[in-house]
Amino acid sequence: MHGRHEMISSGLTTPKPTDAGQAPQKPRMRRWELDAPGVRNLTLRDARRPEPGPREVLVRIQAVSLNYRDVLMWEGRMGELAHPHVPGSDFAGQVVELGPLATRFSVGDRVVGVDIADWIDGAAPGHHTNTIAVSGRLAEFAVVSEDMLVAAPQTLGPEEASTLSTAGPTAWMAVVETGRVRAGQTWVVQGTGGVSLQFAAAHGAKVILTSSSDEKLAFGLGLGARAGINYRARPRWDREVMAFTSGRGADAVIEMAAGENLATSVEALAYGGRILLVGLLDSDRISTPVGPLLLRRATINAIGVGPRRALEDMIRAIDSLGIRPVVAATYDLGDLPAAVAHLKGGAVGKVVVRVQD
Repeated sequence: MHGRHEMISSGLTTPKPTDAGQAPQKPRMRRWELDAPGVRNLTLRDARRPEPGPREVLVRIQAVSLNYRDVLMWEGRMGELAHPHVPGSDFAGQVVELGPLATRFSVGDRVVGVDIADWIDGAAPGHHTNTIAVSGRLAEFAVVSEDMLVAAPQTLGPEEASTLSTAGPTAWMAVVETGRVRAGQTWVVQGTGGVSLQFAAAHGAKVILTSSSDEKLAFGLGLGARAGINYRARPRWDREVMAFTSGRGADAVIEMAAGENLATSVEALAYGGRILLVGLLDSDRISTPVGPLLLRRATINAIGVGPRRALEDMIRAIDSLGIRPVVAATYDLGDLPAAVAHLKGGAVGKVVVRVQD
């Protein structure tokens, strides 16, 4: 946990008092801006506080959760950005002003941002909905379309709630909506597990966690995993899954690596099992012999962030099941560079920037 610091870039200026008789200045705020690709080009500046337009609301941002995707964007590895770019996507905050025709929320409501625009519900988004990543949230205030907000969980504070917009619905789609988790099933979750592990365990599944880190495996066991396998020490980790399940195999595998790891995931499946393809940490391609897929009658599902309705369902489940997202560390707004360094160094849990109390 980090205390408050005065690590503010030289780009921050203090507005001067207005002279007598002049119109009062518009309210001001602080926000981060990116002037060119590269995290080193982030600067904390003073800016005019925005005003909501039709069907928009002004949100006082309380916390922003960082994603690896954010850093890739800032480094110019996900296409060009218009500069200056105001970064940040996943957030929790409070509604402080309503624009004309805004009716979904009231002033004072606690809210969480939606990661994908124009997808309220339905089997799949339109092709235009996920072409531009959400941004502009690393600021003390942000104007947000009322359709891009949901009510925050009643059981979580802003820092935990800010972690839900992207990672939460992705895990929910993998485990609950597409994976159709059932009590008594065996699930393999790759990596640190996080919310995917928590959702599967909360629904009564037996979770096997795979990781290259014994520390992360121990952490996952504390979250509810039944077993942990270090795939560095045991590259044929599918055999360990078969031993754990008495030769039956796993009902589902959450695949985070892609590449040749997919072939091992297939070997770990039970007949009729499914692979939920979430990440591509090892490769942007997948490789597996066809024979084991056919033998197991396996299904491979590509998983992404779901519609707004899924986020609302997930939040109700979090409140009901008592699930708490794992926050690795919290940094103050002026400490964004340190938060990014922590994220890039391999955080166990989410790295959060506290914007305002």
